[in-house]
Amino acid sequence: MKMTPAPLEGVFLINLEKREDERGFFARTFCSEEFREKGLETAFVQANDSFSIEQGTLRGMHYQLPPFAETKLVRCIKGSLYDAVLDLREDSPTFGQSFGTILSADNRTMMYVPRGFAHGFLTLEPYTEVYYLVSAPYSPKFERGIRWNDPRFNISWPEPPRVISERDNSHPDFL
Repeated sequence: MKMTPAPLEGVFLINLEKREDERGFFARTFCSEEFREKGLETAFVQANDSFSIEQGTLRGMHYQLPPFAETKLVRCIKGSLYDAVLDLREDSPTFGQSFGTILSADNRTMMYVPRGFAHGFLTLEPYTEVYYLVSAPYSPKFERGIRWNDPRFNISWPEPPRVISERDNSHPDFL
């Protein structure tokens, strides 16, 4: 795995190093030793799979409060999406900033999102599937959200969303 720091403190883009032969390829998607060497979270406790039928489906911007704040390792396994994060950590040099990138089944790039970030994505193809690991179980009592188009963060979504849940569309701006 090749881990490249993203513009926001603590976020990494991870590219798989494929070993290919006539059968296809093999690649590791997670190695606790390599993550530990970079000072990254390794204690993932839950795996989630999200499938969106339509292109333009927006999910986000979600986060959980302590003690259920989550680190996420996000990978698109079918289709493609624009993956976005917001740095909500007041003590961070990148507090209040956003970052986004395209994750796809073809590019096999993953995004490592540390605790203290809101996360969301917009599907760029129909039938897009996302698989991600999280370091804390889902806790509705501690779940929060930020409006996907909050002007404070100015996320550069590549296209307008066409499908968004009422809940996600009614999240407040960040205070």
